[in-house]
Amino acid sequence: MAVTVLTGFPALFEGLDAEGIVRIALSRELATLRIVNLREFTDDRHRTIDDYPYGGGPGMILKVEPVARALAALPEPVVRREVILLSPQGEPLTQRFFEERAAGADLVLICARYKGQDERIRALADAEVSLGDFVISGGELAAMVIVDGLFRLIPGVLGDLDSARGDSFSSGLLDCAYYTRPETWEGQGVPEVLISGHHEEIRRWRRRDSLLRTLQRRPDLLARAELDEDDRRFLAQHGWPGRASS
Repeated sequence: MAVTVLTGFPALFEGLDAEGIVRIALSRELATLRIVNLREFTDDRHRTIDDYPYGGGPGMILKVEPVARALAALPEPVVRREVILLSPQGEPLTQRFFEERAAGADLVLICARYKGQDERIRALADAEVSLGDFVISGGELAAMVIVDGLFRLIPGVLGDLDSARGDSFSSGLLDCAYYTRPETWEGQGVPEVLISGHHEEIRRWRRRDSLLRTLQRRPDLLARAELDEDDRRFLAQHGWPGRASS
């Protein structure tokens, strides 16, 4: 997988490749990450990538020319390329976004900044993505989130890919609770079933804990989750208004 980030602030990405999942993916040559400075694609001595909006008003607008030139200068993709504009007006980022792209096209992430971007930049993108219904200073932090979320799903990056498949949202539910040593801490113990060695009971406990957490914290997810009859019966016992399948 190859990810390219177009930004006017490349220094924000310093250290991203030095730790954690991103470092592992890059060091094992399972992915590449290219940070492109939009200021290198300007033609004025101040390397200006923003300007005042036509029609007046506060704030500065990301110019279209540096973005278009940076895209045109990229090498041809191995298979195909998808260009993503990072903007608060985009589709909310979900786990499905990562799963659909982890083994797909090369990605180019355009980091919007300032008050916004020239509307003509949208025509250069294939999709528009947002972290959520809030505004931050620019798309750089969103780009880092996407890089991490994608790279951890590449086979060979995590020690056990099943640990990624079991994450919250990957199964349509929130993940269950986990415990590690010590067995008792300040009077709080580990559920007996988890130290019983009974694998089927442990699986059942984890599934039910996942269901209950989702019901209590994100009940909206249950409408789309894959639930069997036992799941539905358990949820109904805990107040879920959904119905068991017939």
